[in-house]
Amino acid sequence: MNDMTTLTKPRVETVLKDWETDQEVRWCPGCGDYAILKAVQRTLPQLGADPKNTVFVSGIGCSSRFPYYVESYGFHTIHGRAPAVATGVKLANPELDVWIVTGDGDGLSIGGNHTMHILRRNLDCQILLFNNEIYGLTKGQYSPTSREGTRSPSTPAGSIDHPAKPAAFALGSGARFIARAYDVARQLPDVLTAAYNHKGAAFVEIFQNCIVYNKDVFADFTEKKNADDGQLWLENGRPMLFSKGSKGIALDREALALKVVDVVDGDWAGAGVIVHDVTNRSVAHMLVEMPFGAFPMALGVVYDDPIASFEQAVVAQNAQLAKGKMPDLQKLVGQGQTWTVSAREETDAADAGSAGSGPEL
Repeated sequence: MNDMTTLTKPRVETVLKDWETDQEVRWCPGCGDYAILKAVQRTLPQLGADPKNTVFVSGIGCSSRFPYYVESYGFHTIHGRAPAVATGVKLANPELDVWIVTGDGDGLSIGGNHTMHILRRNLDCQILLFNNEIYGLTKGQYSPTSREGTRSPSTPAGSIDHPAKPAAFALGSGARFIARAYDVARQLPDVLTAAYNHKGAAFVEIFQNCIVYNKDVFADFTEKKNADDGQLWLENGRPMLFSKGSKGIALDREALALKVVDVVDGDWAGAGVIVHDVTNRSVAHMLVEMPFGAFPMALGVVYDDPIASFEQAVVAQNAQLAKGKMPDLQKLVGQGQTWTVSAREETDAADAGSAGSGPEL
């Protein structure tokens, strides 16, 4: 693994309660956001994160209430613009830990452009995209990730849109870290930890159950009875096995595509099962594009191959440009075309204004 993934930030000792605010948590009873909030609040002490050095930035939507509930600095910004605000925060103070909380509507519809650019720039931050495949806050309209046929107030006959795939979108935008989990997964804290330790933009898609408008849409792989066959939890350096080790993912070299294979007597190597390499971008693309049903859902850290982050490059460039120069604001303001307005000219302008004005009412 590249050295840039090594956590070098000073640790601060905190407990769960240090990250809880006095605000009443207001989501619908049973909403998956509760589980995600608690997973984040439990993970932050394990990371040694400092509440006074942490900022949560959100846009608009159910997920975007997050900053109210985490005892840290936070911005509840406008629809889709959380990445732009987060970029400003990080550039102003690169030492801050910046988390972005968004949803499939906020981050991929009006905010799709901003999400793309923060990923390609590779700002050092964690982006948590809650994907419930619906607009929950505005009462159940279909979203960019809603499946074809989704019936909603805005698509009563069923959506005919082809849904966006958040992880594939992130990879296509140049993201260097991609992970997936779901709201009540016990592995979610491990995924959050990996994202935090990554130097650069870490994109985490979290499948979230909207109990009111899209209930159990992910049940085919999240429910306990479906988990063995429906989930492929990826671990770097470990074979891609699922269904209690009886099946695995192999590469069809003729078709240049992935396929499911049976594993007999634990001989995964003989079955051709792939060993997960988080730095393999080509396989990462295939993993996030696997059609569910024919394949399990790929979860965990899919891709992790860091490069220098955006704010590092900005700080280095500014330092280079400032080398050998003394800051002089007056000189900067006075350079170029300047002129001096005399006292006589100011008086004449004032008189002309008075003459042209009508009587006071």
